[in-house]
Parts: sequence; C-alpha cells; structure tokens
Amino acid sequence: MENSLVRETREVPDNTVDREDGWRAFRIQGTLDFSLTGVLSRISVILAENGIGIFAVSTFDTDYIFTKSENYSGALKALERAGYTVD
Repeated sequence: MENSLVRETREVPDNTVDREDGWRAFRIQGTLDFSLTGVLSRISVILAENGIGIFAVSTFDTDYIFTKSENYSGALKALERAGYTVD
C-alpha cells in the first residue's frame, strides 16, 4: 500500500521513503461546483504549452496546482497572458 502526502518540507515525517522538495502552489479561487467541467484542463493546457509541468490536487471544493519553484513565476505569467486574474 502507498500513501502520498502533500506537506511543507519542514513537516515531512521522518519515516518518509521518498520525497521531492521544491514545489510552489496556487489555488483556483472560489468554490468549484461539481457541475463545472474543464477548469483544470484549460489551465493545465496553458501551462503545458509553456513547457511547465504541474502536479494537481483536487479537494472537495478547491483545486491546487503545484509547479516546481523555478517555474512558478513563469506559470503565473502564462496564466495572466491567457486572461486569468492572478492575485
């Protein structure tokens, strides 16, 4: 059995088998109703077209997108160019 944890580096348990540090995240603002489709897809396409890989985490009512730290600024700029508001 495998468990995946998304934690701040300083909070990673000592008995962790493998980990990858250096991620930054942004949150899709607002509550995303289950009837909405394609929100994450559109954002991931924009980032992929700019050569930026992502790790997406969806919770009950929010989506988070993680990029490697060195790509974070470029990801935000790509989304702004595509018409998204970035706060």
